[in-house]
Amino acid sequence: MAAADAVFFGFEADFVGSLRCIPMAARLRLDLSGIKLKLNEWSKLDREVRAEAAGLPCGDSAAIDAYRTVLTARVAQACGAAPSLLSQLPTREWEDASRVPAQVADQAAANGRALSPDVWSRLTGLQRFALIKLSRPGHENLNFLPACDEFGISG
Repeated sequence: MAAADAVFFGFEADFVGSLRCIPMAARLRLDLSGIKLKLNEWSKLDREVRAEAAGLPCGDSAAIDAYRTVLTARVAQACGAAPSLLSQLPTREWEDASRVPAQVADQAAANGRALSPDVWSRLTGLQRFALIKLSRPGHENLNFLPACDEFGISG
């Protein structure tokens, strides 16, 4: 199975060349397919497999099932065991372009950014997904502001 072109963000530039961290494009696919991949498992994958994980199609249920099958096999081969599966698939809040999730709005406001529903609706699904991931409570959220800058979200 060949990888489609993955989208990488500028705020991921420090690790995209090596793919030493899991980029948002792969995180989205992992969430959609219900795979919980640890960084140490990701690190054991060849760079080619990491790129594949960030670019394989996941647009419909058949593609998501194929992704889960392929990536599970690749992780099992590299790590000696299949990855864990999420007990419950995440709520796909990023698909709702009409409503800014409270945690994203709060993080934006705390950083002096105005994130109106109109601005939210103009973002791509992957951009909305990234902002949700980058605004999770209990995380450092270091890339939230760089993401806002990249996505044109100003104060």
